[in-house]
Amino acid sequence: MKFLDLCKVYIRSGQGGKGCTSFRREKFIEYGGPDGGDGGRGGDVWAEAVDGLNTLIDFRYQQHFFAGNGVPGMGRQRTGADGDDIVLRVPVGTEILDEDEETVIADLTELGQRVMLAKGGNGGWGNLHFKTSTNQAPRRANPGQPGVERTIWLRLKLIADVGLLGLPNAGKSTFLAATSNARPKIADYPFTTLHPNLGVVGVDGKEFVVADIPGLIEGAHEGRGLGDLFLGHVERCAVLLHLVDGTSGTLLEDWQTIITEIEAYGEGLADKPRVTVLNKIDALDDEERAFLKEELEATTGGKVMLMSGAAGEGVTEVLRALRGYIDENRLREAPEEDTTWRP
Repeated sequence: MKFLDLCKVYIRSGQGGKGCTSFRREKFIEYGGPDGGDGGRGGDVWAEAVDGLNTLIDFRYQQHFFAGNGVPGMGRQRTGADGDDIVLRVPVGTEILDEDEETVIADLTELGQRVMLAKGGNGGWGNLHFKTSTNQAPRRANPGQPGVERTIWLRLKLIADVGLLGLPNAGKSTFLAATSNARPKIADYPFTTLHPNLGVVGVDGKEFVVADIPGLIEGAHEGRGLGDLFLGHVERCAVLLHLVDGTSGTLLEDWQTIITEIEAYGEGLADKPRVTVLNKIDALDDEERAFLKEELEATTGGKVMLMSGAAGEGVTEVLRALRGYIDENRLREAPEEDTTWRP
């Protein structure tokens, strides 16, 4: 299944049914009077956050959603049936934007959350409503109100507790594959992940969700490479895990590139807690590890942890450090079979 996190959708609520102009005509009933019923109301368009979805791929194949129209009223004071509602089923974490792609209509961050996007038109009154003492045989009825037609954008921001940041080949996918059941592509040649991956990580009996974000490159905020297309997926994270490739010859420049890009992106990403990790230390000896860690700490002004996702060295310590930044309400109990990562 392909990953899709932005799509354009056209919606239209149902039109109300028109009222009926009718008169009671029965044998032996003189002056029966008006008995036209009201039209049914048009259906609404709703959006609902449901479980089991993590992409908007369904909206790639259907972009138009129309609710049912109300049925016109009928004689004998019969009201027309209401039109059927239509529900757009979206993943948890979906933002609904107006056509300008800036105005947020709704942000569905909880399972089962619903929002009305377009209200159906009311049904028209039948001529029964217009009967008065001076107008006992009205020959008028109201038409139904038209539905609402609009264009909206759906933008998915994955719900994760930890966001993985780093240049391509910093070891993000390897870390995710080593600590969870996620299976992102890993190979022994340079390439970058093309779409985000989610993995559930366990440590000390608790679980949290980690999102592997495709690698940024210099100038991403200006549209280079994949640009900052996927950075929105870490806006909801409690903490960022910044992996720096220890085998790179430009260690400090690599770290600064990521910091520059998240600062240029804005949305408060630069202010989120960050755990900086020197990765791939299995390829370094003790002297190189100490030297590079000291250099990186001097540049970052904070603590730098050592880890090798491939060899499993230092992974538990990193997971515990991440857990410390996550609110207890966001953590989940690990299942009985214990999925906690072990080296």
